[in-house]
Amino acid sequence: MSTHNMKAQNLICGLDIGTTKVAFVIASASSNGLEILGLGQATHMGVRHGVVVNIEATTEAIKKAREEAELMSGLRAEKVWFSVGGTHIQSFDSNGMVAVRNREVTKEDIERVVEAAKAIAIPSDRQVLHVLPKDFKLDGQEGIADPRGMSGVRLEASVHIITGNRAIIQNAVRCVERANLEISGLVLTQLASSLAVLSSDEKNLGVSVIDIGGGTCEIITYLRNSVTHTACIPVGGNNFTHDVALGLRTTQINAEAIKHKEGYALPDMAGDDESIEVESVGGRSPRTVARSSLCRVLEARAEETLKLIQKEIENKGFVGKLGSGIVITGGGAELRGLVEMGDFIFDMPVRLGLPVRAGGLADIVGGASFSTVVGLLNYGYEKERHEIIEREGSFDVSARVSDFGRRLKDFFARAL
Repeated sequence: MSTHNMKAQNLICGLDIGTTKVAFVIASASSNGLEILGLGQATHMGVRHGVVVNIEATTEAIKKAREEAELMSGLRAEKVWFSVGGTHIQSFDSNGMVAVRNREVTKEDIERVVEAAKAIAIPSDRQVLHVLPKDFKLDGQEGIADPRGMSGVRLEASVHIITGNRAIIQNAVRCVERANLEISGLVLTQLASSLAVLSSDEKNLGVSVIDIGGGTCEIITYLRNSVTHTACIPVGGNNFTHDVALGLRTTQINAEAIKHKEGYALPDMAGDDESIEVESVGGRSPRTVARSSLCRVLEARAEETLKLIQKEIENKGFVGKLGSGIVITGGGAELRGLVEMGDFIFDMPVRLGLPVRAGGLADIVGGASFSTVVGLLNYGYEKERHEIIEREGSFDVSARVSDFGRRLKDFFARAL
């Protein structure tokens, strides 16, 4: 088997359908990790607040992004790990208990107790996305992260169950399938993002990740290395752009460009005498306005958005429990000055989360707007790693046998 064929066999692909863009990434997986080979992007208007509102537009954007990624990588993508998010997502805790079969906890016992914890009545219009174990209890002993190999009689588990609206999810899935792609699995958007930007220490100490997309702020909170809370606030980068367009009386396209190029969430970061050129609407001549005017518009929206997030965290009782503070990521988090404003509003450490743990062309997906799609690759790699290593081992054996045969043939050719 050639190296090219081996790469094609061990492909892991991620597809993130955001409010403003579709991102498609192709990576090759091996026992050494992930190597990013291709990226494709396409803007679209088929999604609102994480919900597909135009199947045709979304499908076409997926096809375009896929073609770009395939062209860059030189490989064909057929299966993808796909992110799901939006205001329809709901999560809750559940508990289960089983008897340990052989007085020593095995992997099968853990699987049984997790199954027991998820065996609760879920409405028919809801679909389970994830059942994430939080911690285990063995014969009354609490706070056990991994009970395998421990002796006991009664095993209990606390799990966090994440569900989504079945019809909304199926509409998104239909877009992917109409683009002639098979779905390897569905992954919660903010869970994927957190896998790309967090360290294990941050998860253990307590941290909230805020993925600020075009139409939503997706929140996920870890305590003691376990997911304990998810939420979605229907405000995002598009709201910032809309405010700029109204405040400076310019087009949406120009407002988006000005926001990224000239904007700050804190007006003090812009000079008093700085000015910018703004396109007018209706064919009127461009105007020159003070840069501070733009920043004041952005400041108002940024403060409102961060206070909505702060209220969500306070209402869930996480203030004082997040030892690692807040990590903001997503395209909307790239607004300059937002981290500094967050430090002040949350009164705890805030940092910008950038995707890590990938090789190859990792620099092309190094921005915060690619956290979700890189996280999908990480999630898929963890799920498929065992199979990948097995395939790699069989490939190494066949390669060694082939090499031995070639050397044997060369030896006899020389002897004759």
